[in-house]
Amino acid sequence: MLECKRVGVEEGQKKGPQTIEKAKQGAYVARSVSGLQRIPLKDGSVAALVEEADGTLSTHDDYYGFLQDAIDSGDLQALQNVILTVGVVSNHGNWFTAEEHNKEMRVLAQSYDWLLFLTDSGLAEFIVDVLQGEQEHFEATRRAFVASFGRLGGATQFTKVIIDKAADQELTDYFASEQPWSRWFNVITPDEPIQKLRDDLLQLKSVHDQAWEAT
Repeated sequence: MLECKRVGVEEGQKKGPQTIEKAKQGAYVARSVSGLQRIPLKDGSVAALVEEADGTLSTHDDYYGFLQDAIDSGDLQALQNVILTVGVVSNHGNWFTAEEHNKEMRVLAQSYDWLLFLTDSGLAEFIVDVLQGEQEHFEATRRAFVASFGRLGGATQFTKVIIDKAADQELTDYFASEQPWSRWFNVITPDEPIQKLRDDLLQLKSVHDQAWEAT
């Protein structure tokens, strides 16, 4: 599931005027989609409240510990009511930096399981190498991008929902071979390397694939 919220910056302003409202909206989405809920404790730690398969509610002292145990177990029963939420913010003009956590960033960090900050250099690398480069193996991607942005008419081919099939294959191959995650993203929360998120997502995919095959 993808939820996209764009924040603009008015001329002469240092940051987008809607950032706190967009942050609250994003936080609401992150807190509502999963049966696993955060319970802030007085000492600053976070406990977990979750609805079990039989409908009963159970509490766990360590939110991230419970989430990790559920992922590592590979047990579909433990995961059926849990959705891992990942937020991505970018553009220093709106959200400042990974090192300077303004109130908008803190609102998001307290709501998402993982909050990532896409760096300017990471975005620039993608634009220069993929969208503006001359490599033949990105031809379909560039064609789909141009057809979707700055177009005069016709259907879009490069959005968060729809993408040209050939472009999708090019980008899948690119990310599989390049794996730019650690140099593109700063992890705001939790205090883990981004490779840990990738490992968790692959584990969740494996659980899903096994459940699908079983049916």
